[in-house]
Amino acid sequence: MNETQLQFETPDSGEEAARAELYGLLSMLFYQAPTSDLLAAIAGAPAEGEGELQGELPEAWRALQAACASADAQAVHDEYEALFIGTGKPEVFLYGSYYMSGFLMEKPLALLRANLNRLGLQRTDDMPETEDHIAALCDVMRHLITSEDVIESSIATQKAFFADHMQSWVQQMCGEIGAHPGARFYRHVAALAAAFFAVEMQAFDMA
Repeated sequence: MNETQLQFETPDSGEEAARAELYGLLSMLFYQAPTSDLLAAIAGAPAEGEGELQGELPEAWRALQAACASADAQAVHDEYEALFIGTGKPEVFLYGSYYMSGFLMEKPLALLRANLNRLGLQRTDDMPETEDHIAALCDVMRHLITSEDVIESSIATQKAFFADHMQSWVQQMCGEIGAHPGARFYRHVAALAAAFFAVEMQAFDMA
């Protein structure tokens, strides 16, 4: 997950490009605390016509931009460490297996790995987190959307992957982050993620 992958799209780049971009951004923000450069990039991202948009998603995006504009990178780093790393047990878990089974490294992770294998995907050697980490799952969704393989990129494949490995727990995770008193910056990330996932669920239901 490289910050150089972050390239904000203009509104006419297409809905699929925008979806992939947002999945990629969420992947980076949940994988590790943003650097000062990334904070500045989000805060200064083009917002042409955005003020005319209403709803939870654009409002959450504007709130995150404002949070990035005033954030201190070191403070955000410390917050990330306190919330998601901690000593012993994290304050908030970012792993699907925990929400789906109550434990880490359980059956949901094995099923995910089998599904990724069918898709020809696997965790890279430099990825320390397991595949059910929300950052990894968002990156898989980004990959599926942008894949040149017509089966991988199909709405059916995306819908099935999201339903099997994300839909049942991502809103609970976002809610726990947003409710945590120590989530000053990351409550905005969680709000954006929750609003985006809600839009995804609605779109998949209609697909």
